[in-house]
Amino acid sequence: MRSRTILIVDDEPKSREGLKKMLGVWSAGQFEVLTASNGVDALQILEQTPVELMITDIRMPEITGLALVSQLRERGIRSQPSVILISGYAQFEYAQQAIHLSVVDYLLKPVSRDKLVESVEKALKAGEERERLLFMRKMADPQLLEVRNEEAALSDPVRQAIQFVEMHLEEAISLQEVAGHVHLNGSYFSALFKEQCQINFSEYVARRKLQKAKELLLKTNLPIAEIASRTGYQAVKYFNKLFKEHEGMSPGQYRSMRNETKAEVR
Repeated sequence: MRSRTILIVDDEPKSREGLKKMLGVWSAGQFEVLTASNGVDALQILEQTPVELMITDIRMPEITGLALVSQLRERGIRSQPSVILISGYAQFEYAQQAIHLSVVDYLLKPVSRDKLVESVEKALKAGEERERLLFMRKMADPQLLEVRNEEAALSDPVRQAIQFVEMHLEEAISLQEVAGHVHLNGSYFSALFKEQCQINFSEYVARRKLQKAKELLLKTNLPIAEIASRTGYQAVKYFNKLFKEHEGMSPGQYRSMRNETKAEVR
């Protein structure tokens, strides 16, 4: 399992080693703490190693901390860590630029242990939230999102049908069953659903089940057969075939995206 990494960038040896020591004690071996004495070395590390959090001084020769963060964003380096800036100068201009670069925190030297730990935990939490949002984007189905965005305008029977699907994703769901649940004729319900959602009911159910399957693939280590069962498919071969038709890859290949996503975020 790949270790989680924090990178400290500071041209002052005393400050650099002090931060490393404080984080080493705090992390108790959960993080590998790397250091760089300048922006050039830091960029080389970032290009080769997935870094979860970077703590960098602002005022450094050659490449300033702000320029380092800017280059990190511009180069599209796969490892895009959360960033904490530190400085011996309380300048409003620095804080403004830090906000523009989506820096998580801005600390003034000398940095106390408590303040550093508080800031690091906040930055790591922000990174986890970014990873969650990236997962959501990878899993998103445009047609399902469109139905969700228009949900307020749907009629009561169609909304009830969608709620029924949500509650029974682990089961086989038929149009007739849902039509009966919302007290409508099957043919009328089918036409009504298509008219309001711009998608056939059967396709909606299939897409929603696959969306659930994608969540389970990315967020759990459940076997493929178990995921198929939890989305109402008892035949794993049929589930694999349907998944590949919609996603252009097998469930196993899709699951491998989890590690790729983490590498992109960190």
